[in-house]
Amino acid sequence: MAQIASPTVRARRLRRELARLRNRAGLTAEDVARSLDWHRTKVIRIENGHSRLMRKDMQTLFDLYGTSDEERESLTALARQAHQKGWWSAYGDVLPDNYLGFEAEASSISTFESLYVPGLLQTEDYARAIIRAGRDTADDDEVDRRVAARLARKALLVRSAPPALWVVLDEAVVRRLVGGPSVMRGQLARLAEACRLPMVELQVLPFAAGAHAAMGGPFTILDYADAALDPAIVYVDNDTSTMLLEDEKQVLRYRLMFDHLRAKALDPDRSADFLAEVADDYPD
Repeated sequence: MAQIASPTVRARRLRRELARLRNRAGLTAEDVARSLDWHRTKVIRIENGHSRLMRKDMQTLFDLYGTSDEERESLTALARQAHQKGWWSAYGDVLPDNYLGFEAEASSISTFESLYVPGLLQTEDYARAIIRAGRDTADDDEVDRRVAARLARKALLVRSAPPALWVVLDEAVVRRLVGGPSVMRGQLARLAEACRLPMVELQVLPFAAGAHAAMGGPFTILDYADAALDPAIVYVDNDTSTMLLEDEKQVLRYRLMFDHLRAKALDPDRSADFLAEVADDYPD
């Protein structure tokens, strides 16, 4: 699987560039709305990604902002890329948000999980058990599609230029019996295998470490190759809502939390030994 130019990341970059051009022109959202006889919320929704940017509106904004021909050409190409479809669009009926689009082009992924194994490292049986447990009213077709999407996502780790993946797992993740002993043995074997991948670092945060900075719940930090064009984001989710955090101070706060977790967790080698010990607790 070759690395792709994610349309989700391109759409975000386009929105950021439009905001930059507006600021360079010395205009507020109210100024733009007044000049173009638009409602103020239209400008805000375009820049926040809550409204689809039509080609005619984009050209109108270019005119107002005094955009150069070179900038117009570059941003028009960016808009074309933003309108393309990623592989995950085929699963739009079962995927709740744009996270996979942001993940697809990340150069590094740092994640803390306190409840279950992260999707990128789940086996099929474990994924099915987790999805079934969380959606007890879902029919078999929905479960199958969710599992298929999760398995397709894992191709990220075997593409020609995979992202660096750093995972910190709370001990509860590997202690909780999901799907039965055989499923857990297979899942723990998958985690041990991941520990041997050159782009993966995996640490276990043992119960003995006590209280820690991320007791509020799991999160993922996504970094990109060019931080100036695509600044890092933090993804926080639970069963009822998801948040994508872009504010620099918020991202820094989560980086500090992740550093704290890494410092308290077992080192990668000791974590691999710990996983082997836990596997012995699930008899054949």
